[in-house]
Amino acid sequence: MNIRKKILTRCGALLTAVLVLAPTALAAEAEIPYIPQTVPAAQLAPADQRGQEDWQLLLVNPWHTVPEGYEIKLATLSNGLQVDERIYDDLDDMLSDCREAGLNPIVCSAYRTEATQTRLYRNKVARVRASGVPEDRVEAEAARWVAKPGTSEHQTGLALDIVAAGYQILDEEQEDTAEQKWLMENSWKYGFILRYPSEKSDITGIGYEPWHYRYVGKAAAADIYRTGVCLEEYLSQEGPEAELAPAQTIRQAATASGSMETAPQGAAAI
Repeated sequence: MNIRKKILTRCGALLTAVLVLAPTALAAEAEIPYIPQTVPAAQLAPADQRGQEDWQLLLVNPWHTVPEGYEIKLATLSNGLQVDERIYDDLDDMLSDCREAGLNPIVCSAYRTEATQTRLYRNKVARVRASGVPEDRVEAEAARWVAKPGTSEHQTGLALDIVAAGYQILDEEQEDTAEQKWLMENSWKYGFILRYPSEKSDITGIGYEPWHYRYVGKAAAADIYRTGVCLEEYLSQEGPEAELAPAQTIRQAATASGSMETAPQGAAAI
């Protein structure tokens, strides 16, 4: 009986303590702030990847892949192609103003899935191999013109290829069209840059593409246009401090593999 009494006494004391402490515990819990569980896509980027804290400056090139788990919301253009919805309005303004100048720009490529990029790269590898390039150089040469899957800006929804309606071949002749001349001179006003200038191939890892535009935001685009640097230089803060150096349009001769591509038939404006 004494043992049972002691047990009952201890249980009663424990119950009293719980009742006394409960309000304090509940009050403390109520003060804990709510923390969203959704992790922004930019935070999924590797720690050494410059510009990942700002989606507009996401760096994707042969040495920096699309972040694992990167997700975007897409907006669909009138021809069925898609872009990151955050760049749609600026893109629409740019193309509308270009048309008001009497020109006819065509978006022939925009967002691409991993599967699409893989197919394009494999096709380029096959064409380069057929051209007679030594086997040990085939993949590297192909990657100069079609990015390997995971290293293409098209997979971010921030890049697009724009051609002139009257000349829809993706080669260096594109720079001679009135549409490209207008875009090279004005795209920065809308947050876009000519991503792969002719004189920056050693830095970007991609051959000259006078049709490939990338959205970086209006502030960065203005700085890049003013200083004449490429995105890699801009992010590393090692670019030249030129007073004015617009996107260069000096041609590079096509390699033996052939850089000429034709825009898909039926490509349309936004």
